[in-house]
Amino acid sequence: MSPFGSIQIDQGVLHTSKALISAPQCCKAYALLRKLQCYAKADTPKECTLPANDYLEHPKELAPPCSSLALPVFYPDSIPRRNASRMAEAPLHFENFSSARSVQLGQQTINLIAVNRYLSNGRANLIRRLNPIFDASHTRDRRKSPPDSACFPGTRKVVIEGITSWADTEIVLSKTPVVHIYWFHGFAGSGKSAVSLEIAKIYAGSGRLLASYFFFRNAGDRSGMNRFAATLAAQMVAAMPTTASFIEAALDAEPGLLTQDVSLAVQLERLVYEPFQAALERGLVLFNGPFLIVVDGLDECEDKQGVADFIDHMLDFFERHPSIPLRFFIASRVEEHIRSRLDNDGVVLGNLDSHSADKDIEMFLEASFQRAADKDRLIKSYIRANGEWPTKPHMNKLIRHIRGSFILASTIFKFIVQPATEEDSSTPMGRLPLALEMNGLDSLYAQTLARSQHLPHFHNIISTVALLRYPLPIVRIADLLGIEAFEVVHVLLNLQAIFHVPGTDEQGNVTLCHTSLRDFLTTECRSGCFFVPPSFHLHLSYYCFASIYEKSNRPSRDYRRRHIHVHWRRFAELDACDLINEVQLFKAQACLSLPVMGLPYHTFLCSLSFYSLSLPNSQISVGLSYLLTECIEQFALAAECPDHRIKLWLETVFPSGFVASYRVKTDQFTEHMFGVFQRNLQRASNAIHANFPEILQRHPRSTGIEREYTIGQDAIFFHFLSGREILGVLEWIVARAQFEWEEMKNPLRPPLKLSVIFRDFQVRFRLDRQMPQNMRWTDDNNSSDDNSAPKSSDPD
Repeated sequence: MSPFGSIQIDQGVLHTSKALISAPQCCKAYALLRKLQCYAKADTPKECTLPANDYLEHPKELAPPCSSLALPVFYPDSIPRRNASRMAEAPLHFENFSSARSVQLGQQTINLIAVNRYLSNGRANLIRRLNPIFDASHTRDRRKSPPDSACFPGTRKVVIEGITSWADTEIVLSKTPVVHIYWFHGFAGSGKSAVSLEIAKIYAGSGRLLASYFFFRNAGDRSGMNRFAATLAAQMVAAMPTTASFIEAALDAEPGLLTQDVSLAVQLERLVYEPFQAALERGLVLFNGPFLIVVDGLDECEDKQGVADFIDHMLDFFERHPSIPLRFFIASRVEEHIRSRLDNDGVVLGNLDSHSADKDIEMFLEASFQRAADKDRLIKSYIRANGEWPTKPHMNKLIRHIRGSFILASTIFKFIVQPATEEDSSTPMGRLPLALEMNGLDSLYAQTLARSQHLPHFHNIISTVALLRYPLPIVRIADLLGIEAFEVVHVLLNLQAIFHVPGTDEQGNVTLCHTSLRDFLTTECRSGCFFVPPSFHLHLSYYCFASIYEKSNRPSRDYRRRHIHVHWRRFAELDACDLINEVQLFKAQACLSLPVMGLPYHTFLCSLSFYSLSLPNSQISVGLSYLLTECIEQFALAAECPDHRIKLWLETVFPSGFVASYRVKTDQFTEHMFGVFQRNLQRASNAIHANFPEILQRHPRSTGIEREYTIGQDAIFFHFLSGREILGVLEWIVARAQFEWEEMKNPLRPPLKLSVIFRDFQVRFRLDRQMPQNMRWTDDNNSSDDNSAPKSSDPD
């Protein structure tokens, strides 16, 4: 070992233990170059650039000068891969030299640059620019960002060896065509995510993990594809710094690359595949085996079309580049949009269900029960008096009962050893026989949920956790529901066998132990009285809506403002009969179930009914007649409410969520609807005049002469509507209908054609006796006669 320390080549970067370069030893660099020449069996490199500080971003806890030095060395393109691999395996010694800048050794130039701080900051800036999802990788805090799955030490050895054997296959050594993709599938709870985590750890440790991404349903952006490519790219920058400049160049060349206007295939090509290839082709990367990207829970991604695009493009990429040293390990359940693409000769299929897990589960249970006995005084006392627990027959029966499901094994163990409560005073010894009688996960989930079923707000709390767009802390769940944090804690503490409950109310999120629990709760035939209906999205939308008119900075304010429309759209997807019935049920229960301090629900139903005019027919099952009638009736009831916040609703802008896509919706406006509108407008006008006369003074009334009524004259105003603006639309419809019928001089008042047109950041309302000659009216872009209209693209 040199007194100046030793260096190792890792991913094309030379690491030495010395932080600073010492001046007199400049000539020692020549020895290094000679050794590199020997290993590469190529001409001596013409130039070698050595930074005087670490090229990689050193850990924040190390104060400068740093305790390590990374030296990137550039080789001629002619170096064979097998020789580069040999270089990566050979230990080298290097003695440092400081204060030098440009040193001539024979015909070779050595440039010494002290730029590590710039390079570190540059990479950090690039990662911020990519805006990745930081809790999507294998290094995330699994309790805060599920799945919380890890292989128990010593388990899954055969499965893991099979995967690593595939991942380690060298292209130049393989006698058969190399398969770049491994699809690892199995049933829910079989342990796929735990194996994915183990594979990611193994290859992160060897320096060959390029990136990892763990999808999880209802986890915000992590359950979609919008930031998938950028997240992989950011991780690749950290794992392989030499790709950073190529990624940055791609972003500079295409400023919109990170927007949703660019396809996922283009994002993957520009941000992941091409930078990786460029670093390889320029000899900036040394490696001792193919690099790996781990993608877990692909079935958890809610963007099925995005999943299909990702797989199709990946298969096409490897077909075009069969020799690239890159592998994809993908784990998921067997779902048709995934199976139909990955079940082919270009993919290795790994079926976890075909591997018996009984021995592994036995190992896990024995160790877990032993730890419980060491910690639990009651169990320890029982064993002293009665001997082994669980007994061997009980353990064998438990293993047979679990049938290879690691999530069932883990959840059953938690159920058995969970602390007793006032409502459930049973002991672990008493709960073991109950666990043996349960019929799989469903019985276990039902048995556990029953422990809190009698508590106040139980159903609202469980439904909220199951349907939230992304997990929230206890205080934010309580704030969203208008209850106290201790009431949420009271319910959840009894359910820790199946919910992850954070240690504090403010920090950490409440999450489900496994996706199968959400499947159970949202499937009525499985969950029975614990069923979480999709109609609960209506309640969540109301809770979100109410926050807009609150002055205080409450904990859940951010979630509420951003997800009003998400939950409403989920509710609006119900069929017409169910939607109307659920709205009626919501009204009937509103006085009892909604928070006392909440904004009157009439304002909510009025605003969201009006917003629903913008939804395409594929997303809502009721027509304009129902929505506008509901809107005007709720407007009148809201105006008559003795609540000072009604004025705030009338005057405050509301995030309408209207989209800038072309759509035309039509319906009949009958004399009966005219009567309903006229009566309710009169009620509303009287109430506003009595309570808020200044609003009517500032509110111009329509005469109906205008052929159309337009809102959203500019991009800013387009996004927001107040109650007063909704009133303006409703008044124009009544005035226009009366004007048309008077013009017709027809006492029968035939139905008029009501049209709502969404185009160019505007919403236009028209009421006509007949179809205009210069326009073909359509519903939701189904007409082929208006080819100039841009296609609809409603975001979720």
